[in-house]
Amino acid sequence: MFPSLLFEIMLIGFLGIGSQWLSWRYRMPAIVVMSVAGLLMGPIFGLMNPEEDFGDLYKPIITVAVAIILFEGALNLNFKELRGLGRPVFRISTFGAFIAWILGSLTAHYIAGLSWAVAFVIGGLFIVTGPTVILPLLRQSKLKPRPAKILKWEGIIVDPIGALLAVFAFEIIAYLTATNPDGSALLMFFAASIFAAILGWACGRGIGWMFETGNIPEFLKSPAVFIVVITCFTIADEVMHETGLLAVTAMGMTLANMGISSVADMRHFKENISILLISTIFIMLTASLNLETILQIFKPEIIGYVILMTFAVRPLSIFLSTIGTDISLNEKILVGWIAPRGIVALTVSSYFAAILADAGYKDASIITTLTFGLVFFTVVAHGFSIRWLARKLHLSMEGRPGTIIIGSNGFTVELAKSLAKSKTPVIIVDGSWERLRKAREAGIPFYHGEMLSEQTEYHLDTTPYEYLIAATEFHSYNSLVCTTFMPEYGRTNVYKVSPYEQVDSDDTNDIVDKIGGRILFGEEISSEDLTRKISSGFVFRQTTITEQYNYRRYVDERDETTVLLYFIKPSGKIIFYSEEMKSTPESGDTVVSLAPQDKKIQAKLENRRNTNGK
Repeated sequence: MFPSLLFEIMLIGFLGIGSQWLSWRYRMPAIVVMSVAGLLMGPIFGLMNPEEDFGDLYKPIITVAVAIILFEGALNLNFKELRGLGRPVFRISTFGAFIAWILGSLTAHYIAGLSWAVAFVIGGLFIVTGPTVILPLLRQSKLKPRPAKILKWEGIIVDPIGALLAVFAFEIIAYLTATNPDGSALLMFFAASIFAAILGWACGRGIGWMFETGNIPEFLKSPAVFIVVITCFTIADEVMHETGLLAVTAMGMTLANMGISSVADMRHFKENISILLISTIFIMLTASLNLETILQIFKPEIIGYVILMTFAVRPLSIFLSTIGTDISLNEKILVGWIAPRGIVALTVSSYFAAILADAGYKDASIITTLTFGLVFFTVVAHGFSIRWLARKLHLSMEGRPGTIIIGSNGFTVELAKSLAKSKTPVIIVDGSWERLRKAREAGIPFYHGEMLSEQTEYHLDTTPYEYLIAATEFHSYNSLVCTTFMPEYGRTNVYKVSPYEQVDSDDTNDIVDKIGGRILFGEEISSEDLTRKISSGFVFRQTTITEQYNYRRYVDERDETTVLLYFIKPSGKIIFYSEEMKSTPESGDTVVSLAPQDKKIQAKLENRRNTNGK
């Protein structure tokens, strides 16, 4: 064990974020890496046991973290996303959940050997997938929008439904097995659920109204939201256990659909908090397991239960519930396979294991083992298979990272044509139909609309694109676009053309320079320069760097008016030239530049122009 609790908190945070980094660096499922890290530190090597070390604080910490994570997920549930998907999402979240409950309960009884009472409680709980596992998978898998939205909505909506089904099943069991049955407990359950939903809606409307009327200053908005979330969850949960999840989900969805700009501004901050919580909580949960629980997973009845839940119950519930909807067969196969269980299943199952054991159900002792077996198997199986299966079913956006170009003009159209020739996805976005004429004539994919508009978020699929270039003639607008999308694309993937006209500078340009993304091609190359070069006959050229013709020689021999634009690695990765570029082309890379035409050809063009002028 570690010398202090503070040291253990530090280590948990380090392991959680380190696992996230490793998964990003080596393209592995983050949940799998975190699970392995927690198991190694806890039950395998016995270096820590957060449940024992944190004592009475352990469960409240986990509970509050789950509430915040679920609220942050619900904050992304804008009903505008459901255009064309409302019916299948509704069917999966209702009929699909019910079918999964019944089939899961039958499996728990006949395969895992649980009593009917315990089986129906666990069957209700295990319909959950949840944002703690689904959102990290979607972040890494690059699914097409339709299946990604279905999985996201199902995961967030069904999370509280699963917990409530488990509570409902327990209340039904208590009623049926009581010596003197009293229906007041069941009425209390339904009343508490309705109260939780209304409370969540009221909290969402209330905090939204405070934002809209300016009654909360900007610096207090994020703290105020978190406090209201915890308050909403706590009040509902004190009335009846697990209804707090329903309350925070209702609150998040209410705020998401009020169209408040302040909520959108805070979204990236809340996403960061959610990632931090997921990372640390998953380490704490897996490290708190004991070795006996892990070894029991290999019992035949538990293995059989996990296999049937994964390969039979989940696919059947999806296929049956989506009959008559417009979901394609490939989408059904993918959604029917992906159902990882996570934090909510682990935390709620421990609660029911305790109360069922107190109620005299001896088989409740294996609930924790059963839960961890299902969680670990689905996390590993679905985490490693989602990208492969999505590619096989043609539901993945895999391929070379694409580029979004903001602003249509002579240079950006030629840049887009150059990127398209290298088989790189590219699209030009502009709010002017007239300016988009060149892009349309060149056959370049385009989007007619304002990039900063809320509508663009729902009509423009940005999944294939990892780079963003703001290249309009309005330099302040370029900086604003870069600042807006920097959290989504990353600081190293957002670019803008230089705000300077030649080398002139003033205080305004200095400010514009600092608040936007990376400056493309160098400060001395402005957007006006690039457009003029295109008008004067400059062309895009590709030069392959070899051992004999190395990069240093290429730079020394190039024309001084040539502008280096980007270079392509053999893997297809594109690196744009910028002020902060740290890598240089190597042998095998292809450099793309904006260079003057061959002098003989240029002379003929000039003579032709002069002749036409006369």
